Amino acid sequence: MTNKRRWLKMAASLLLLIVLVVAGFLLRVVFPIINGHTAKVFASSLYVAGREEGQIVAEDVAQYIRFLRWSRDEEARSVTVSCLGLASRTAVYHPGIGVTLLAPGKSEVAFETEFTPVEIPGPEPHMPWPRGDGPIVEGLSALPQHALEEAITWAFEEPDEIPGRRTRAVLVVQGDRLIAERYAPGFDAHSPLLGWSMSKSVTSALVGVLVKEGKLDLHAPAPVAEWQEAGDARQAITLDMLLRMSSGLEFNEGYGDPFADVLHMLYRSDDFGGYAARCDLAYGPDTHWAYSSGTSNLVSRIVREAVGGSQADYFNFPRTALFGPLGMGSALMEPDASGTFVGSSYTYATARDWARFGLLYLKDGVWEGERILPEGWVEYSTTPTPTAPKGNYGAHWWLNAGPSGEPERRPMPSLPGDLYFASGHEGQFVVVVPSRDVVIVRLGLTTEGKFPLEAFIRRVLDAVG
Repeated sequence: MTNKRRWLKMAASLLLLIVLVVAGFLLRVVFPIINGHTAKVFASSLYVAGREEGQIVAEDVAQYIRFLRWSRDEEARSVTVSCLGLASRTAVYHPGIGVTLLAPGKSEVAFETEFTPVEIPGPEPHMPWPRGDGPIVEGLSALPQHALEEAITWAFEEPDEIPGRRTRAVLVVQGDRLIAERYAPGFDAHSPLLGWSMSKSVTSALVGVLVKEGKLDLHAPAPVAEWQEAGDARQAITLDMLLRMSSGLEFNEGYGDPFADVLHMLYRSDDFGGYAARCDLAYGPDTHWAYSSGTSNLVSRIVREAVGGSQADYFNFPRTALFGPLGMGSALMEPDASGTFVGSSYTYATARDWARFGLLYLKDGVWEGERILPEGWVEYSTTPTPTAPKGNYGAHWWLNAGPSGEPERRPMPSLPGDLYFASGHEGQFVVVVPSRDVVIVRLGLTTEGKFPLEAFIRRVLDAVG
């Protein structure tokens, strides 16, 4: 064999090896994540949000669906997605519970799927919001209303230089009054929309309820079974550290990294809280801030254990403790396959119900004279975490406070320092501005760049005076 033929044979063998490695990487890592994400979004949009299939395909899963095969099973109320028939993933809807993505190789969830949720009385159609779902209040002066309409119109515009803003809903509340509201075509006041990581702020509120009931202690060691062996340094982690993202647990939140923990937790695991509980320490507890969806799902598992009782008691807990008192009849937290709510990511609610949630915090946790959250909880939630950069994070809420003693360095310098907000993937926001008595909700599907939140809020605040 000549040297040339020998080198050609070696090159062909190397090329084949590379092809096999890449194919294995795609099949074992990338395809399960893409297919799982697509199946979950597709199924929840269909069965929870009640949207039309054509709109979902054209907007929500358009970036992947052209390369994938998908099918619906209306009897099972499920969506299955695969890439060329490979790495098939299925998401299943259960009435009153929501959609759960099955883990790879699994054909069912680990919880009882028969469930009757506690009924939340619907808002009175003719009463003004928030007690009812009546029309927007009248009587605003012409000039502010015109300026406010212009601000909202700006949020729905698609600038040529950065297309993909894709706003779906905007609400503005001031002084308990719903003063402005607009929706994109295909959406309205009755459309449940995914909050993504705004779910973290909802999870924090549920912790607050349990703290008020004496079932959780913020500053005691977090009750995590996996950390109880003698000498485990994770025993120093408290619930407060978890809420403040300062636990020190190692967790990769990089959505662009196919090996990232967040992707493997959300789209390949069947127990998200368990996934996070197995993470090792990367830093000493309370010495380093790092945003982590795994942390939120571990908190969600702690909430489940603190609620106790039956599975039905737990599934009803957000409704009886939070959504029901606020009249948030559309709100739904979806569970992972173990039956624990995905406290990091999967809460649906209408824009009006998201605004009710923000208004609860504006009112210091009190709703129509009833204290829902413990006294001081809102102040606790919005107090900057010492290890967070620029004083921009509290207890599962984002802040605009700025570093201690340096308010001029706050994240959004043109906006009030007391502003805080729940934030979710693709531009979901519930913004609370206590000094202006304002709540702003923006929901959408921003896929290119980031939604210009500071500029939008500034326009709204300038308009309302």
